[in-house]
Amino acid sequence: MTALDTGTRPTVPAASTRGPRLLSQPPAVWAIAFAAMVAFMGIGLVGPILPTVAAALQATPVQTSLLFTSYLTVTASAMFFTSWLSTRIGTRAVMILGLAVIALAAIGCALSPSIGALIGFRAVWGLGNALFLSTALASIVSASGGRSEHAVILYEAALGIGLAVGPMLGGLLGEIGWFAPFWGTASLFAVGVAALLTLVRDPGHAAERSRVSAPFRAFADRGLLAISVVAFLYNAGFFVTLSYTPYALELPAVGIGLVMMGFGVGLAIAGVLIAPRLTRRFPVVTVLLWFLVAFAVTHVLAALSAGSRPLLVVCVVLLGIEIGAVNTILTEAAMEATALPRAVASSAYSGFRFFGGAIGAPVGTALAVFGVGAPYAAAALAAAAGAALLFAFRGLIGRADHTARLTERTTAEDLTLGDA
Repeated sequence: MTALDTGTRPTVPAASTRGPRLLSQPPAVWAIAFAAMVAFMGIGLVGPILPTVAAALQATPVQTSLLFTSYLTVTASAMFFTSWLSTRIGTRAVMILGLAVIALAAIGCALSPSIGALIGFRAVWGLGNALFLSTALASIVSASGGRSEHAVILYEAALGIGLAVGPMLGGLLGEIGWFAPFWGTASLFAVGVAALLTLVRDPGHAAERSRVSAPFRAFADRGLLAISVVAFLYNAGFFVTLSYTPYALELPAVGIGLVMMGFGVGLAIAGVLIAPRLTRRFPVVTVLLWFLVAFAVTHVLAALSAGSRPLLVVCVVLLGIEIGAVNTILTEAAMEATALPRAVASSAYSGFRFFGGAIGAPVGTALAVFGVGAPYAAAALAAAAGAALLFAFRGLIGRADHTARLTERTTAEDLTLGDA
């Protein structure tokens, strides 16, 4: 089985096949993590320049929110087919192709003469994003030796750092012009392509080819379907925060970038440090429920404090912490709540949840006509619905908790044998 194999994996890794420690990963893992960080930077850099784009291209806030929607809709749709493609040409080729498409789309965005063209190139960006991200998660898990815990932590760390650095980069370059962040991003993606070409040697061919219908049929697994619906509702609220907050803050691009950087730092800390420690001590579903409820409550507070910038900034940073924890726990739960091959589970889960963001961004922003806090109130309702469904379907997702307990027991037994 190759380092980037995407075939069916065992429920619990054997003692001899568990991956190395978190920071002792192969170069291929770090190359994929770096490329993932750059990909997530591409999501975050748009936020600080939304008001600038609206002013320069004579667009409305709802039109600029379509920069998220076009991107996420194409990302979600394409992700259902990436496992089929990766089992034919290999995950390495799919990841490199994805980054190359994003780099070209970023150049197209920088040269766009109108908001319509910019939305169109962001849709192309979404295609590249789907090609890369859907295979990156499965690849980084396999390249790390099959330990989903370590791999997901690195993946979510890349997400957090990307969402922290991306807004700051977008804000700084946005002072030059709305187009400048896209040129900077295209350059970073070129570096990402070079890193994958140099450090990821294994083509990542699967043990067996996946069918086109595999991600759709994957939802017959009720555990995966349940966690995907919860992620759909959560993502709807997540992208309300990303798309609407730049307008609610009423700050220049650099100011928005600084606030969103705080959001991203909180996200990274929670994803790498807080969530893993909590899930080692408490059931995964229980911790996820706690954070989804906190996510909903913080959005309620944001809705009530939308007229006060300092309070809103505090809420945004808190949302970053909660999002970091939920992202990590949801992703690991999705990978462990099913016995399906990782590539298939990743494609199905990722595609489904991104549709939540595609819907949440424009709908949430449009609700601002009912008051500055209305979008956050809508996000709170979506998160509360997700928490309610998680509680109702907790029995279907219990496999993730069972896997975690078995992994911990295996580790304890290994340590005991080692001491003997």
